[in-house]
Amino acid sequence: MGKPVILCVDDESVVLDSLKIQLKKAFQDEYFYETTESADEALEIIEEYEEEETELIVIVSDWLMPGIKGDEFLIQVHQKFPHVVKILLTGQANEDAIERAKTEAKLHRYIPKPWNAEELVESIKSGLKTIDN
Repeated sequence: MGKPVILCVDDESVVLDSLKIQLKKAFQDEYFYETTESADEALEIIEEYEEEETELIVIVSDWLMPGIKGDEFLIQVHQKFPHVVKILLTGQANEDAIERAKTEAKLHRYIPKPWNAEELVESIKSGLKTIDN
């Protein structure tokens, strides 16, 4: 079993690149950082992690993506992996989607784009504290 994984899902590669840089800067080599451009691809990766017994600890997801929207994706993940910290990072989500993610996916935090790197890192840290206890 390797390092725990932080998975970032966004249909814009420039956003994924920025997230990966910010997370590596904040957490160094403590975690493995995975990025994917769709919820469908993320679900496949999550299944692979499960088979490999690799621990997925955080998902940072956009809301407006082709195919499955972020709230629906996080709900699907939560049904199978309720312990995973879920963060919605988006400039497009409507209030109903955010509320659905909070109630049905136990959304840890909603962060609007453009985001503040410190806020994102603090959100991840506070989310990780909830699963450590």
